[in-house]
Amino acid sequence: MAKNVRTILGVACRDYLHERLLSACAVLGLVAALSPLLILYGVKYGLVQTLTERLLQDPRNLEITPVSSGKFTADYLARLQAHPDVIFVVPRTRSISATMTLRGASGDSRRELVASLEPSGPGDPLLARYAAAFSPMPSNLAAESIGITISATIAEKLGLAPNDRLWGRVERRYRGAAETARVSLHVAGILPLAAQQKDVIYAPLPLVQATEDYRDGRGVPELGEHNGWSGDPLPREERTYPGFRLHARSLEAVVALRAAFAAQNIEVYTRAEEIEQVTSLSRTLDLIFALICAATAAGFLASTASSVLAGIKRKERILGLLRLNGFTTGSLMLFPLAQTALTSLAGFLLSGGVYTAAAAVINRMFRPDLADAEHICRLLPEHFLLALAAVLLLSLLAAIGPALRAARIEPSEVIREY
Repeated sequence: MAKNVRTILGVACRDYLHERLLSACAVLGLVAALSPLLILYGVKYGLVQTLTERLLQDPRNLEITPVSSGKFTADYLARLQAHPDVIFVVPRTRSISATMTLRGASGDSRRELVASLEPSGPGDPLLARYAAAFSPMPSNLAAESIGITISATIAEKLGLAPNDRLWGRVERRYRGAAETARVSLHVAGILPLAAQQKDVIYAPLPLVQATEDYRDGRGVPELGEHNGWSGDPLPREERTYPGFRLHARSLEAVVALRAAFAAQNIEVYTRAEEIEQVTSLSRTLDLIFALICAATAAGFLASTASSVLAGIKRKERILGLLRLNGFTTGSLMLFPLAQTALTSLAGFLLSGGVYTAAAAVINRMFRPDLADAEHICRLLPEHFLLALAAVLLLSLLAAIGPALRAARIEPSEVIREY
């Protein structure tokens, strides 16, 4: 049996090479159908992948914040942090109290400004994206300054650089008198304009909470009463926060989390519209590609089946003689199947070459609008493997019927006709 299989495969290969002109026509027919599909899917995948990567590169596209003030407890925020679709959560204090006046260490009153305070924490995606490491609250506030990350606009206006020292000032009206507290700070990082275009300070949460407590008339002894942080003692009740800053794990998670918050009657701000535009484009291109593939596959099946059937009709005498020499039905079926597989492999390899050349031209045309790692036309190795498997499967399915016909040829009828 094994010998018959090897023999029939060898005969099929030699016959395929002997009819090289017809074989080349079959290969080129497959290339004409497959190459446009590879290029089309490469453009679809490359375009959607580029748009998706651009969205992911900006952490603000994964950010979720409540639209209106609420009352969120630490336990609620801890449950959010534990959610599998969430990678980062930090509470927010009241925006009216989240400001601080900054002045350079030189003490020049002409170079000071009021900036917004934004709480941050370990693993903040926005800081990590721009290589601005988070600086936690120091353990010894009496001897160390607090590290903050500032926006580029603050650095420009105050002439600050990384590791520069500066003073932060918080003002309030307490019992009818104007009071001021100050805190020693240093620049731990500077965010570029692409990350933040307003005057914003990204500070440890305890510092942001301290400014809110101070403006509420409470004291913050950790920051030093000698620096003006005196006041009433903090209440013992559980602290609640009016908002939070949350980062989702993926673009799909943003949509899912938005729906989850809506179920809790919490209206949140997201960039779901921009994300939906990309996902909608992907779905539309998928549908168009599927319809084109279906039409192409139907034509390819008919073309392959008719081509194989015509080849068997031409070689009925050869197949009849092989049957007369003891080749079984199964081994005779391998004759057209093997030739079909050769056509599929040759056509796929040639189509891959055509795609590679076309992709290089397309990407070169759009290179001025793309980053170094971006491509308009791109396929992954698994896409090529999937395409090869699909071509082989369709080709063999189309050849099954003619192969059965070849295996049922009666030697007596073929020989009598000749």
